[in-house]
Amino acid sequence: MRFGDFLRATVLLSAGAATLLAALAVIGLSREYDRTLVLFSAFWWAGSVLIGIWFGRRADASPPIRRLLLSARSQTTLPELRPSRTLINRLWPLLFATLAASILAVFQPQVASIGAGFWIIWALALRRQASAVAAIEERDGVRFYIDRTSPFQPIQLVRTPGFGGSFLQVP
Repeated sequence: MRFGDFLRATVLLSAGAATLLAALAVIGLSREYDRTLVLFSAFWWAGSVLIGIWFGRRADASPPIRRLLLSARSQTTLPELRPSRTLINRLWPLLFATLAASILAVFQPQVASIGAGFWIIWALALRRQASAVAAIEERDGVRFYIDRTSPFQPIQLVRTPGFGGSFLQVP
């Protein structure tokens, strides 16, 4: 799976998880209305949006992604492409944290409220990283793919030759 596509999918899945948890929090808070929890949730979500926008304000690659791109090993053939397996392999913490917060939301809706805020921050902080990776790929004439690793090991990238930016432009 291409790394830029993985980043886009991460943003969309994080935003979806935030939406699910926010809906569960609203449902839970509407059952037993507590003004303090409602206000806390509203301010936490608004603050999460501001924090996420602040972290994701740069158009260039973040330092961790830059280090990941620099450490990519080069090869001339495409790696094995299994997007669904790659997403599950790399995003299992998102799945389990969302599932756990959803189950706990039945008893404590504030758990879902807090979890939604964190996924809002994550989605907004990563929103420009796919474009930054695409710009680097276009500039260098390469493509970055996620290498197959264990779900418990850090992500590793493979750098393959690609078409340069001026080759694809139509006059």
